[in-house]
Amino acid sequence: MTDPRAAKDAARAQARARRDSLSNDRMRAFAADALRDRFLEELIRPGLLPDGAVAGYWPLGSELDVRPLLLHLRTGGLKVGGRSVALPVSGPRGQALTFRDWDPALPLAAGRYGIQEPGADRPEVVPAVLLVPMLAFDRSGHRLGYGAGYYDRTLDALRAIRPVLAVGMAFAAQEMDAVPCGAHDERLDWILTERETLRFTQ
Repeated sequence: MTDPRAAKDAARAQARARRDSLSNDRMRAFAADALRDRFLEELIRPGLLPDGAVAGYWPLGSELDVRPLLLHLRTGGLKVGGRSVALPVSGPRGQALTFRDWDPALPLAAGRYGIQEPGADRPEVVPAVLLVPMLAFDRSGHRLGYGAGYYDRTLDALRAIRPVLAVGMAFAAQEMDAVPCGAHDERLDWILTERETLRFTQ
């Protein structure tokens, strides 16, 4: 019998190598802009995005950069209307993330993993929409994370409070046939790449 943990670890190593190989800066910038435009066309303009704050993330390593989208949402770009946007604050391993309002005009601080986070003076936010990074995804709505369980615990906690739309953000090349998953892995509602939109809930 295959050890689920070993299968996940092997899949993570393979997925990380694949994502890290996408090293062309021009391609990365194109993907970030294409994903921003796809989000606006597929979720905002049809009115599918719930009211409330959108929480994104500060890209770590080779993660897809969602900052162009967050900036567009916050400044109320073309037919969007300004929204509050937030970034995560990581606490101890095994706990859900919290989120603080992100004002790009204010300095950020390095958090637990060296990732930039809003300072403690920024108000906490309970997002209605959560943009989720990943190492890999499949076409059933499952994602492969880093193994700390932050986003699974976060989604579980948020969904216990209010409906939250979980939108995975990835390069198309991060797709795999089937992500190894367990009982505590939270499924995404949507996955957006620079090439297509996958929707898993109505």
